[in-house]
Amino acid sequence: MSRLTTTPSILPLLFTLIFAAGCKSVIERQDVRPRVLRDVPARNLAFRLSPDVQLPGNLANDDIADKDINVANYFAAKRPDDALLRTVASPDGKRLLALYGTENEPPSAFRIDLFSSEGEFIRNLVPPDIACVFPETVSWSPDGRYINFIAHRREVPSPSPTPTFQPEPDATPAPTASPSVAPLFAPVQSFYTEQIYICNRDGYDLKPLTTREGLIFFYFAWAPDSHALVALACTEEEWNTREKQYKLPAGRPRLIAPDGSERLLDDGLTDALPVWCPDASKIATAFDTDVAIYDAGGKTPTQGRIPLSQQLIAASVAYEEKSATKKSNENANASHTSATPASATSSASAPPSFNPIVRLQWPSPEQLYLKTAFVRVMPSETINTFQRWHLLNLSAQAAVLK
Repeated sequence: MSRLTTTPSILPLLFTLIFAAGCKSVIERQDVRPRVLRDVPARNLAFRLSPDVQLPGNLANDDIADKDINVANYFAAKRPDDALLRTVASPDGKRLLALYGTENEPPSAFRIDLFSSEGEFIRNLVPPDIACVFPETVSWSPDGRYINFIAHRREVPSPSPTPTFQPEPDATPAPTASPSVAPLFAPVQSFYTEQIYICNRDGYDLKPLTTREGLIFFYFAWAPDSHALVALACTEEEWNTREKQYKLPAGRPRLIAPDGSERLLDDGLTDALPVWCPDASKIATAFDTDVAIYDAGGKTPTQGRIPLSQQLIAASVAYEEKSATKKSNENANASHTSATPASATSSASAPPSFNPIVRLQWPSPEQLYLKTAFVRVMPSETINTFQRWHLLNLSAQAAVLK
């Protein structure tokens, strides 16, 4: 009897528990959705393109020729024969790298010295048997622990053989010259092709970070948290082919850890220098008009490709229609036409202002700026026309809750 009378009271309780468990399950599924964009895999990013925007002023500074006044005064007073190219301050501002050319170096090569922030010379950084190149890449790691630059083996002409000299039996030996004072360097491995080098903040423990003879490393950038570098490298043949076509150098993007371990991100060549997301979780570059985004870490890193060709063509049509309304005479129209390289278009139907992505800026995880332009590196000048910035707004793809 008691069993029959208690059954109706148990059923509502069971339904309540089942309903509560179901609500909890839905809430738990909602909680696992990413709270910040860094937790979203690259392949799960959504995007919205805002074409032809103004680049924020704090991102528009391209001047890399800054010269610390104290170091500049030191070179002017004590080393007038050396040409100071630029200085690079450490993150804490206490030390400076001085990049300078000498009369014994080819125009593309330079040396590096370490200075205090007061302009006092500390030491030479580079051994005499290697030559530094690509001055715009010289940098400190964001945590200030490391110094990096790109260099290759220095080509030093072989001296002429010294003729054999037999002194006369009673001749007085000629006095020997005093030895010259020069910095002492531990042996450092060098390569015929350009490699990335790394040393500590004091300029010691110098070693090659990459050891890929035959590959030309021409760009690298540290992650904001200093856990790795992203770099571009190509073969000598690929470099020479691009140079003959007057194109920017293009390389395959790769991730390099401070211990030298490497992960190839893509097998395609890109001339758009890769950039880091400010939270160091992802890397972005571009292939023609496609944006590629890669996860920088995780057990199973992903990548996403964002095709923008059609949207950029539509934006170029609108851009040129807007520009046409501002032209007041045929001369302005003729100068616009003559300044348009015939090869700037990717197809017969594409507007002249439709060009590949050549540069990226990533100031916040949700905002990735893209620059499209027609660029050719001629022997006497660089052609850089139709420079336009666009904004890619990134977000997490909407999740389907089950």
